[in-house]
Amino acid sequence: MAPHRLTAGLGLKPQHYDEALGCTAPGLWWEVHPENYLADGGPRLAWLEAIRARHPVALHGVSLSLAADVPPDAAHLARLAALARRVEPAIISEHLAWSTWRGQYLPDLLPFPRTQAALQRIADNIARTQDALQRPIAIENPTHYLHIDGHDWLETEFLAELVRRTGCALLLDVNNVYISANNLGFDAQAYLNAFPLHAAAEIHLAGHHADPVHGDALLIDSHDTAVTPAVWALYAQVIARTGPVPTLIERDDQLPAFSELLAERDQAHRALTAMQPEEAACS
Repeated sequence: MAPHRLTAGLGLKPQHYDEALGCTAPGLWWEVHPENYLADGGPRLAWLEAIRARHPVALHGVSLSLAADVPPDAAHLARLAALARRVEPAIISEHLAWSTWRGQYLPDLLPFPRTQAALQRIADNIARTQDALQRPIAIENPTHYLHIDGHDWLETEFLAELVRRTGCALLLDVNNVYISANNLGFDAQAYLNAFPLHAAAEIHLAGHHADPVHGDALLIDSHDTAVTPAVWALYAQVIARTGPVPTLIERDDQLPAFSELLAERDQAHRALTAMQPEEAACS
């Protein structure tokens, strides 16, 4: 199924496999972290293939470390390419961040100064990844928690230049924009006005919470609550400009019942199909 035919999706969680497999909601798709499926067999991969037989699937990577000072690990890329051939994902995406250092993987998506050197390095790493996968990938805008000195580029211009140089697409995470604007003190709407929306192949929506020490002055991209009204409002403004873009509800912790997640997903589905609303076909 082509990406433009997708509406709203959910992250596939083991707790919900049975309900996910039986759900026939229109436009539904599922996103997974490919790192959990880089195997030659086993029950987890069998479940993914069963889901893929009924629904489109997207791969959302967290470990390519595209902003690192070395190329992506060749063995990892080969395994990712093999998984992509196996499940034929509608979209493959990664983060604009780094997470490896001298052979060690760090448990976070880390920031970097947007310098000319970083632009060239990341463009080269995206090109290597796309060559290995034989397809474009989508790059996600990061979440920011503190100011970093040494930037040569605005983030929106940096992303636009990556698109121009590599032919990649973008994944617009609206929650990341909202959090970063709050934490760094910029205007979220101005950021979205400057974002290269023509390249957006996917949108993410998620929840967040306030830091227990600093409160609302520091929001955390926790993916453990429902999408907030403020993020929904920004999303409505985005799709009013872009038209329908495949949209994922991210929930990675404090998982509610499947029916609650599906109801949130249906809210995005209705927004994307406002002219011809449909009801979900599962409960």
